[in-house]
Amino acid sequence: MSGELRITHTHGDRITVTEPVTGVQLFSYVYRPEAAWEAPRPYLHPIRTLAGDVVTDYRPNDHRWHKGLSLTASHLSGANLWGGNSYVHGQGYLAIPERVGSMRHVGFDELSSADGRLVVAERLTWHPYDGTLWAQERRRVEVHDVDPEAGSWAITWTSEITNCRAEPLLFGSPTTAGREQAGYTGLFWRGPRAFRDGRIIGPDGEGPELMGSQSSWLALSGEHDGTDGHATVVFEHAPENDQSGSHGGHPAHWFVRNEPFAGIAPSWAFHDELELPPGDTLRRRYRVVVADGAWGRSDIAKYLDAHPW
Repeated sequence: MSGELRITHTHGDRITVTEPVTGVQLFSYVYRPEAAWEAPRPYLHPIRTLAGDVVTDYRPNDHRWHKGLSLTASHLSGANLWGGNSYVHGQGYLAIPERVGSMRHVGFDELSSADGRLVVAERLTWHPYDGTLWAQERRRVEVHDVDPEAGSWAITWTSEITNCRAEPLLFGSPTTAGREQAGYTGLFWRGPRAFRDGRIIGPDGEGPELMGSQSSWLALSGEHDGTDGHATVVFEHAPENDQSGSHGGHPAHWFVRNEPFAGIAPSWAFHDELELPPGDTLRRRYRVVVADGAWGRSDIAKYLDAHPW
């Protein structure tokens, strides 16, 4: 690759990252607050492949609060930092505005691009509806392994969330609240409408039945509207996330579907709540690979083997 990734900062609004060889804007990191009902929080959209094809959706009419790639907390000690209606067992999804909170941008500690790696380091605060401080987050979004010849690039997303309350923060999901197969929370990707019915791939299987499964990575491959060809999005746990829970960590399970929409989240709280004591910090790190083409299991495994943590 010749030249460094370019950063364009529109202050108070967004950061846009451009790959110099292809001229493609890989993504915009939008930190300007949006509608209160949609749980304002920073997000990446549009995310593009190196061929310029968009692999995220924004405010779809089925879920206006779905915005590209973002960190969410659907059930947090009674608050909803996911946006929209809140799930109440026995009553379904209800409009409860006083449950909807926000994640607020505080400032950037680093915006840099050097040696083929771009870094966005940000401080955020988490709030319920009344605006009190519940958590502080240090977030690091890194872009790396940009390869125009292979048609792939990667994001490493690291979040460290510290409980600022005098009582535990309880991370849950609709499933912990009583709804089956709806364990979404954490880092969530909403794919474009064209990726409905896309191919869901894991290390040991594939298809929608991987909902609620555990593995080190998961991918979804879809075919574009408008332009010919496919793209593949791969999510991978960092080793220290301990997704199995076998070394004292909290077990992670995949939220994944390709109908009625394409989406992936390595859920923090699929079946059981995650408790974060006062003053403690939850740290999670993920890699998201964005690739042109319909990658299969062997393609994904080859890439991950060639790009170890």
